[in-house]
Amino acid sequence: MAAMEHRLLGSSGCAVSTLALGTMTFGAETDEAGSHAQLDAFVEAGGDLVDTADVYSAGVSEEIIGRWLASRPADVTDRVVLATKGRFPTGDGPNDVGLSRRHLQRALEGSLRRLGVETVDLYQVHAFDPLTPLEETLRTLDDMVRAGKVRYVGLSNYTGWQVQKVVATARALGLAVPVTLQPQYSLLVRELEWEVVPSCLDAGLGLLPWSPLGGGWLTGKYTRDERPTGATRLGEDPDRGVEAYDVRSRQQRTWDVIEAVQGVASARGASMAQVALSWLADRPGVTSVILGARTTEQLADDLGAAGLHLDPEETAALDAASDPVPADYPYGGPGRAQRARPITGGLG
Repeated sequence: MAAMEHRLLGSSGCAVSTLALGTMTFGAETDEAGSHAQLDAFVEAGGDLVDTADVYSAGVSEEIIGRWLASRPADVTDRVVLATKGRFPTGDGPNDVGLSRRHLQRALEGSLRRLGVETVDLYQVHAFDPLTPLEETLRTLDDMVRAGKVRYVGLSNYTGWQVQKVVATARALGLAVPVTLQPQYSLLVRELEWEVVPSCLDAGLGLLPWSPLGGGWLTGKYTRDERPTGATRLGEDPDRGVEAYDVRSRQQRTWDVIEAVQGVASARGASMAQVALSWLADRPGVTSVILGARTTEQLADDLGAAGLHLDPEETAALDAASDPVPADYPYGGPGRAQRARPITGGLG
């Protein structure tokens, strides 16, 4: 396996591995022993960015990580760049959700307690909150940074205009500016390249893509003739898996992408997952790709993408097969003309 590469976390000075370990499976499809084995394998491979959230397995994911941190030597755990999130419901009350000062403060304190740490490196708001004044959220995040409980702040699942509004407001008020955005992004989900990616490049936010393998589609897991069964990364729900399969399998683009990935993988002597991850890791603005595995075997294969870079011809073939077809305006003719210009960096 090639050495793990590192990049700066958005516009910050913190370096992180180009592959991150997502822990949504911890406490759900992956038990504690398996979760600790994944963490051990990840750091042994040179990875350091570990991503969780307070709602993953209702907090159990953070607890599992906390016990792992407490049981490993400092020379191992000191290398970990720890990221978590807050925003979604943590209780049944009306104030147990959202990005208000009340909920975010309680959410962060709960995360710190479960993780067994005094500070998290990256605290991300899990989604936009249209009800809470943006200034309230940003001042709360800034206070967390000033109190030493958070080192950097980030966003997750925000649209392009939301990214721009957050960054502009934070800068105008002299508050901590987010350094990352965590979006869904893969060869099968590229629509964010129309607005979200340019917004992040302009503002200097690094992308931390989740679901980089399209829920297993980009591993060759599914075929035209066989529906999915059993657990998925999002939980044990075969019916939901079948429903998602039925929708995506009817799209010819899905099979075009899979065929293109299979072709590159075969020629490379790599797995389909490694090719899909390599393509994504080298997209403009991407800092680190979040891996979500149920087993150490799956994680080991994903980590094989470390240091793998596709050549221009391979990238062009994958780009062509996966190019989403937008409506004519504004992303069709005019949009394509704009995107034909290479994106090399932001103005933030």
